Amino acid sequence: MDIVVDNFTRKYGAQKAVDNISFTVKTGEVLGFLGPNGAGKTTTMKAITTFLSPTNGDIKVGPYSITNDPDEVRKLTGYLPETNPLYPEMPVIDYLKFVARIHGIPKNKIQDKIYEMIEVCGLGAEKHKKIGELSKGYKQRVGLAQALIHDPSVLILDEPTSGLDPNQIVEIRELIKRIGREKTVILSSHILAEVEATCDRILIINKGRIVADGSANELRKRAQGKEVLHICIEDADPNVVFEALKELNTVETVDFVKDKPNYYEIQSRTNYSSRREVFRLCSDKNWFLTELTPLETKLEDVFRELTLK
Repeated sequence: MDIVVDNFTRKYGAQKAVDNISFTVKTGEVLGFLGPNGAGKTTTMKAITTFLSPTNGDIKVGPYSITNDPDEVRKLTGYLPETNPLYPEMPVIDYLKFVARIHGIPKNKIQDKIYEMIEVCGLGAEKHKKIGELSKGYKQRVGLAQALIHDPSVLILDEPTSGLDPNQIVEIRELIKRIGREKTVILSSHILAEVEATCDRILIINKGRIVADGSANELRKRAQGKEVLHICIEDADPNVVFEALKELNTVETVDFVKDKPNYYEIQSRTNYSSRREVFRLCSDKNWFLTELTPLETKLEDVFRELTLK
């Protein structure tokens, strides 16, 4: 089921937390929603789940508007907020039964739904424990179970891997990817590598406005601009090599790489590659080229470039 955010604005007094943004998330898509603290991510996610109303604009989940049909939207939406809504004194099974009743699941189906969630979220060994006795990773699994128990078409996850150790992060990531094959998912996280590994598409918001939208590879390509190479040339005078590299037609700048003898960083001119020229130079000079590595722009670099403005 599609999510359509249409010219959504949310004000707190005179301040615009979200400023006239529009985007669509297609059925079966996992969208990574990124931005610095205070950028408007949580405000947007709360609006999609009907916890906040728009100041202007609208949001639709399938055919239903959060303004005109909030009850229908809630039936279609599962939400795991950053602060996991759990009751630590309740056993896992009792808590899931409580949530199922809130969602109006028929009594004759509640038991089956509980055990389905226990299976899907990997809670079998923990199902009789009190929630307060669980590790952070298993608490997140219980949070996902409560968000999924009514079989929503849309899943909204705000920092679902916050505070987890690396093994727990991998487990939750795989669970989200499985869920994402059947549902529309919006995932917010500060762990950029996690977003890249889990999401089909990334949307970056800054100061209430969308500043980038695309796959991780698309965002990196837009940010790269100019090719950067690290090369190593051995058995040659470094200063002679440095001057020769500077003379190549495709090269804009050359720098020595700190603490790495015989290494050079080359930035090519816009829309040019220096790889062939470097190979030709080394062949002509009989220099020993031992490494030529293109440096890929990291998602962290893209994020910083777009949000430090």
